[in-house]
Amino acid sequence: MLSDLVHVSLPLVDVLSAGASAVKQPIFWADLGLKKGISLGFFTLRFYSLAYLAGIVFGYWHMTRMIRQPGSPLAQRHVDDLFFWCTLGIILGGRLGYATFYDHTLYTEPLKMLRLWEGGMSFHGGLIGVLVAVWGVCRAGGLSFIRVMDYVAPCAPVGLFFGRIANFINGELWGRVAGPDVPWAMVFPDEAAGNFARHPSQLYEAGLEGLTLGAVLFALFWLTRARWRPGMLMGTFSLGYGLARFIVEFFREPDQQLQDFAARTHMSMGQWLTVPMILLGLFMIVRALTRPMLGARVPVRSGADG
Repeated sequence: MLSDLVHVSLPLVDVLSAGASAVKQPIFWADLGLKKGISLGFFTLRFYSLAYLAGIVFGYWHMTRMIRQPGSPLAQRHVDDLFFWCTLGIILGGRLGYATFYDHTLYTEPLKMLRLWEGGMSFHGGLIGVLVAVWGVCRAGGLSFIRVMDYVAPCAPVGLFFGRIANFINGELWGRVAGPDVPWAMVFPDEAAGNFARHPSQLYEAGLEGLTLGAVLFALFWLTRARWRPGMLMGTFSLGYGLARFIVEFFREPDQQLQDFAARTHMSMGQWLTVPMILLGLFMIVRALTRPMLGARVPVRSGADG
């Protein structure tokens, strides 16, 4: 009988061991076969660059459709100006913001500052760049800044989605070490990440900042009268992005040079930077809901302050 029990238990042990191994075995980023770009022989077209280009082109196309709806505060010529100046704002603001908030050494290496294809762009810096660009276009065209931002806001999440997917393809901005109960945990090839299974926080951000926030803003613009409440869409974007980023930061590994900062302040730099966005978003939404709605049947002339 003892031999029978041993004979039966051995396969059971094998099954349990295999099951445990299957549960604990992480996904290796290197096994996904991802490439950082498309080789053209003499040049590699980076997906990181293509992500920004795709986001900007989509934003231009989508805003062109949005302004055809009643009540638009801007005309096509203003969209053309925004396309140019916001592109500069995203690139310059994003890079300078990264150098300011995350990596001060870039200021001492000007050539490295120009290597945009290697990554290293700050969303908050890019946002400041866009705000400055929109303010300039509004001032030159006599437009309402808040109403124009209501049209810019629904265009942004698609660019954020592409950007976070590019971060994942680059194997950068990975998450914190994950526990054994996270079957999608992933080992990234960066030496700084170590041989640890981590949260693919880039995908979390793509899902929250990109898909979820984009779906909310699209629905508000196309299915409701939110665009008739100045500041509503702008506030929703600010609040939505702030909350999404704040949550994801619990799963995202702080930049190596800022880990001491996060330990001292009990929040990461990304979380600190989202606090003003959350407060601004709440203020703008309350302001929009407590003020009279613009007349949906009265077209707003291009260039009007609304």
